Amino acid sequence: MTYVEGFVVAVPTANKEAYRKHAADAAPLFREFGATRMVECWGDDVPDGKINDFKGAVKAKDDETVVFSWFEYPDKATRDAANEKIMSDPRMKEMGATMPFDGKRMLVGGFASILDDRGTGAMGYVDGFVAPVPDVNKDRYRALAKMASDVFIEHGATRVVENWGDDVPDGEVTDYARAAHKKDGETVVFSWVEWPSKDARDGGWKKVMADERMNPGPEEERPFDGKRMIYGGFAPIVEA
Repeated sequence: MTYVEGFVVAVPTANKEAYRKHAADAAPLFREFGATRMVECWGDDVPDGKINDFKGAVKAKDDETVVFSWFEYPDKATRDAANEKIMSDPRMKEMGATMPFDGKRMLVGGFASILDDRGTGAMGYVDGFVAPVPDVNKDRYRALAKMASDVFIEHGATRVVENWGDDVPDGEVTDYARAAHKKDGETVVFSWVEWPSKDARDGGWKKVMADERMNPGPEEERPFDGKRMIYGGFAPIVEA
């Protein structure tokens, strides 16, 4: 199991290449600090929601695109040490001064992996999710996630990862709690599904939605409020 630093941010669409270069240039530093993987994904199929959505989560403007990204670390201690280095390394300070996006509207938090299932094949497209789950339902949520993971992988997904909120701070402008409309006694989950391509994802979802296992019972008996789940499809632009 890994420890994940998850991010969601709004980036001016015109700055896509500047953002990609910024992230790619930073990747070797994060690997130096202990990250085992860094992924940046550009919003591609990010729908509006009735209650909440990724755009509202980061207060995205009409000329901005939502980015869903994460760093993987072998454990929390490595991630904590990396963050200390990030705060003190002059190279990171220089990069921070030229960020091509508004960092004040970034969602950031640390998450402990509770499920990491792998199929076969490389990543070419990502579905990202953020949802609030009652703490008392953690085991039930994981069991449901495991069932869904089996279905996704059977229908073409290459990896399914679920991460339980562990170090998820409040923000001045926005944060994961506000994004997910979190209530007292709930924890935010940050998760994703990797696919080999967008076509595989689109075809896979049709099969997933038709699979009887994905209808586990009445909505009120499920271990979280699906109406407050935010989700979207993202195209990877950096993987290191």
